[in-house]
Amino acid sequence: MKIRCFLISLFLISFPLSVFAAENLADVEKLDEISDDAFQMVKNQRYEDAQKLLSYFSEEFEQMYDGTVPITLDEMRIVSVSRDEAMEAAASPTMEYQERLNKVTRFRLVIDALSTSSDPLWSEMEDDVMGAFSQAKQAAQKGEPTLYHANLNSFLSMYELIYPSMKIDVPKEQLQRVDARVRSMEKLSSSLPKSQAELEELDALGTSLQDIFNGIEEDEADPSLWWVIISTGSIIILTLSYVGWRKYKGDREIAKKRRELKD
Repeated sequence: MKIRCFLISLFLISFPLSVFAAENLADVEKLDEISDDAFQMVKNQRYEDAQKLLSYFSEEFEQMYDGTVPITLDEMRIVSVSRDEAMEAAASPTMEYQERLNKVTRFRLVIDALSTSSDPLWSEMEDDVMGAFSQAKQAAQKGEPTLYHANLNSFLSMYELIYPSMKIDVPKEQLQRVDARVRSMEKLSSSLPKSQAELEELDALGTSLQDIFNGIEEDEADPSLWWVIISTGSIIILTLSYVGWRKYKGDREIAKKRRELKD
């Protein structure tokens, strides 16, 4: 009976925490929906509606991330910068349509990365990103400057789209190494890579990029599943500890009675 009461108490303790985690997930999903709606408005050139949605997003974001929902300072900055760019895209009277769409797309991908534990939207661009990079590398190997620059520009454009959201999901040091290679490649974009060292650097960048996409595909289980595992494991450990303590106490009492009988 006492063990049953003990287990019930453990459940009651863990239940509010699981409810809190579920509420946090719902809050983030709400932000994700707002960001998608704003993206659709810009895509359809309904800029005033997009501005209203982005203002609403800002209000909700400030309320949710007042210390009750876990978020790092880096993530906060990434969201804020991408949100400001999206608001600029919706409000600007002169910005070209494609630039507007690029800015709001970056924002959309960032919020999706923040709210998604696996298969983020930015990772679905793997074929396009790696395809453009591979074609640029092949053009460099064949000595075709026009084709190289066309595919390089395509690759860099897509990389800029996904880079902010990659910062949410990819380990910082790993992404910094890749980004350093991309920036180096960008600086030398006016010339065609010809030397063995330059071509090897292209190979290294391609491998590093592929490692990032592969890492996302092999990402760990959903945090909600880990919560169940951790909660269940904690209850089992505490239960075993309690049972062990009861057994130890019982053995002590038996030993005490035996000594009393001998005396």
